[in-house]
Parts: sequence; C-alpha cells; structure tokens
Amino acid sequence: MRMKRLIGNLMYGQSGGPTSVINASAYGVISKAREYKENINDIYVMKHGIQGALNEELFLINEKYDTDINLLVHTPGSAFGSVRYKLKSEVEDNSDYIRLLEVFKKYNIRYFLYNGGNDSMDTCSKIAAFMKKQSYDINIIGVPKTIDNDLPFTDHTPGYGSAAKYISNTMAEICYDMYAYPIGKVTIVEIMGRHAGWLTASSALASINGFGPDLIYLPERPFSIDKFKEDVKRVYNEKKNCLVAVSEGIVNELGEFVFASKKKDHFGHSQLGGVAAKLSQLISQDLKIATRSVELSSSQRSASHFQSIVDVSEAIAVGEHAVEYAINGLSDVMVGIERVSSAPYQVKYNYFNLEKCANEEKKLTDAMINKEGNGVTDVFIQYALPLIQGENKPKYHLGIQTFAKIK
Repeated sequence: MRMKRLIGNLMYGQSGGPTSVINASAYGVISKAREYKENINDIYVMKHGIQGALNEELFLINEKYDTDINLLVHTPGSAFGSVRYKLKSEVEDNSDYIRLLEVFKKYNIRYFLYNGGNDSMDTCSKIAAFMKKQSYDINIIGVPKTIDNDLPFTDHTPGYGSAAKYISNTMAEICYDMYAYPIGKVTIVEIMGRHAGWLTASSALASINGFGPDLIYLPERPFSIDKFKEDVKRVYNEKKNCLVAVSEGIVNELGEFVFASKKKDHFGHSQLGGVAAKLSQLISQDLKIATRSVELSSSQRSASHFQSIVDVSEAIAVGEHAVEYAINGLSDVMVGIERVSSAPYQVKYNYFNLEKCANEEKKLTDAMINKEGNGVTDVFIQYALPLIQGENKPKYHLGIQTFAKIK
C-alpha cells in the first residue's frame, strides 16, 4: 500500500462476467474522476478490459459520451467490453507487463482502476507488483464486481443484490405457474455458482411471500443423488409439486463437480452447465414423475429490469471510492463494503489488500445452511434481504429498454 498523490491520466476497465450494475461502477469512476481535474487530466477506458490496454484500444472519455455515461446506471452487460484474459506470472512470461508499462508511459497513466472479481483482482495485484519493481509511479485499485458474491473481506459484492432480486422473483413466478394444474411436476431450476452458493441461496427469498423453492442445493454441502431423490419424492408425495433450486457447482463427497464438462476456460476452470437437465432425467427415469428443467443462464447477470436500487447505489459508490482512494495515494488495494447494521440497513466503505482478495473465495457460513443441507436458514435471509431492496426504474423507448451505446 503506497501513499503518494500523483498527477497524470486515469485508466479504467471491466473484466470477467458482466453484472447488471457493473456499468454503474463505471459511472461512479468517470463522474468522480472528472471532479479531480488538478490530479487527473484525461480519462481512458480500455476496450475489452486488459486486452484493450495491451492492444492500445482505448476510449478517451469526453463530452461526446455524456448522454451514454448517464445511461450507464440503467445498462447491463459491459458497456466498454469485458474480457477473460489471464496474465501469466512475471517469471513465466513478462511480455504483457513490459507492454503495459510502455502503454502506461505513452499515455502518462498514473491511476489504474480495474473492475472485476477474483481473477481481476489477481490481474491488478500482478500489475502492481511489476510496476513497483520498475519504479513506475502508479496507483492501482481494484473495483469489486461479481454476481457470485464470493470476493473475501467485503460484506457483499456489487452485482449480487440485483442478481438475487432477479432470481428470487423469477423463482416466485415459476412457483406460482406450477400451481396451475391439480397434479404438477418436479421443476428443477439451475442457478449459477461454481464454488459458492450465494446465488442459489437467494432463491429462498421468494419464500417470504410464500412462493419459494422446496429444496435448495449448494456447493457448500456434498450432494448425494440418492438423498436428492428421497427429498424430491417426500415433497412431491406431500404437495404433488416440487420446486428445486440447484447450483451448477454442486459437488460430491470427494469435492468433485457432479456434472462438469471436460472443456476448460482461459483460467483453467471446468465449464459447468446442464445440471438441471440431468437431474430432471434422473427423477423422470427413477421416480417416474413428470419433470421440467429450467436454466436461468446469463439472464441472472443481465436482467437490468430487476436492478436493486441498493445494488446500483453501492456499485456507483465503490467506483467513486476507488477514485478517491487512488487520488489520496492508496495503491494495491480493493474497495470493500462493511455492513454497519442490517436493521436499519447501513454500510460504510473500506479497502483491503489486493493479493489477499485475489486468492480467497468467500462461501456461505454454516449458520446460513440448514442441517439437512437442502435449504437455508433465517441467518441467510436476514443477510440477503436488504440487498434486493428498491427498484431502479428502467429507461424505456417504445416499450423497450434504452441502453448506453459506447462507440
């Protein structure tokens, strides 16, 4: 952590899977950076994250973007383009780091803000370490983002609240649809979550109004197919309906993914998906019960019409605090959210070591999961409920949402 005020230009980028509020953080960064004209001359945004810096594809933010900048708080996806690009270690290959140093010097970049999750914080940490060795003065700040809510230290992560709001409301709609017929089905809904079940757990929030899932399965507990079939049979015999929420990342007692593709992504992660369909087949074949599988897929992170106003406000705030921390001389840190209280809901902002943030995943605590391992407790409900409050009303034109168009 360095405490040095600098004068130069700021570079910002987005990385990893988008969220419905990552662009609100971009708005926070840009609007706050414009207030510090004595320290920041120009604002550059990378096209497709770190790849944009390496390829020297940059947006110079000026007045022509003002209309679109204001629309960012209503825009899902990554307005400037995202990327999944893993920087190799400096020892293994330092060519990317040398190239970044060239670009930073050319554009006099003294502030580097990167918006993403665990892998993005790892990228920030590596760049910060290299620039320090090169004695290049630059303040590097990680801006948190992920619907997975698995970044450590921060109470929660911008993007999660809106995804949880979408998931819980969609589960309620699916649940109500199930009641249309006298004899229903077993409906299995697959929800994102590789190692942490925060998203899948959020489906339980629908139960507050009486239309939530009967069973919830998370990566934090070993998944037994035999136990799963027993649970489903018990609920179905009682209700003639059964709604199941299951994480794509459920694992067996050995810690292995129950269903995973042999394909790997750029970070070496197994590609997940198809859990609901495969479990649906098992129920149909083994229990002879009609089933339906639903995969929420990318809609979980792109449903801007379900933005939580709490989430939007906090996404803007972490962007603003990132700029303020950088201006005040901080570097090699990630912005974090600390919960002061849940009732009334109140938070404050802090910062945490980048390297530690990059190499740790936050999971649900034992107190949040029921003893049977097929549901959550009130501890989780009280944690998550404040995060989905309020609506950020979309901007419509002819009945269709209007988004920023960054060119």
